[in-house]
Amino acid sequence: MGFIVSVVIAYLLGSISCAILVAKFLNLPDPRTQGSGNAGATNMLRTSGTKAGIMVLIGDVLKGIIAIVIGYLFHVKGFGLGLVGLAAVIGHIFPLFFKFKGGKGVATAAGALLAISFWTFIFVLISWGIVLFITRFVSLASIIAGLAAPIYLLIGGNYVFFVPFALVSALIIWKHSSNIQRLRAGTEGKVKFG
Repeated sequence: MGFIVSVVIAYLLGSISCAILVAKFLNLPDPRTQGSGNAGATNMLRTSGTKAGIMVLIGDVLKGIIAIVIGYLFHVKGFGLGLVGLAAVIGHIFPLFFKFKGGKGVATAAGALLAISFWTFIFVLISWGIVLFITRFVSLASIIAGLAAPIYLLIGGNYVFFVPFALVSALIIWKHSSNIQRLRAGTEGKVKFG
C-alpha cells in the first residue's frame, strides 16, 4: 500500500510544473509558447533569464528529491523506490495539472538520483559538466547523463535501480528527439560561457 501511495504522490508532485508556475509568479510568458516550447529550466533560462531558470531548476530537482523521501517515509525500498523516482519523472513530462505537456525530465530525474545514490549523482553530474564544457550543447550533455545514470548505478552495485533508471533514460532520450535531429543537422543552439 505504501508503494502505491508513494507512486501516486510522486506522479502528482512531478505534475507540478515549476516552469509554468514561476512564469506566472514573475509575470513572464508561458514557457510552452516560447523558445523550444519546453516547460523546463533550460528553456526558461534562455527565454526568461537566469533568475527564472535557477528557480525552475531548483524546483524541478526538489520534486525528484521529495518524491524519493516520501518513498522512504512509506518504507519503499529497492526496485520500488526506483519506480517512485520514475513516477516523478513521468509526472514532470506528462503533468496532470497542465494538459500533460511538461518538460524533459532531466532535473527531476537528477533530484531522484541524488536522493537514491549521492555518488552516482555526482558522477553523472561530472559527466554532464564535461560534455557541456566540451560541446556547449545542453541537450547532448543531458542525453549523455541520462545514458550514464543506469550504467553508473550498475557499476556502483545498485542493481535494483538499473531498470527504473534505464526507463528514465529512455524517456529523457525520447523527449530529446527534436534536439537529436537538430544536433545531426548542425542547427542545435549552444550555450555561451562568460
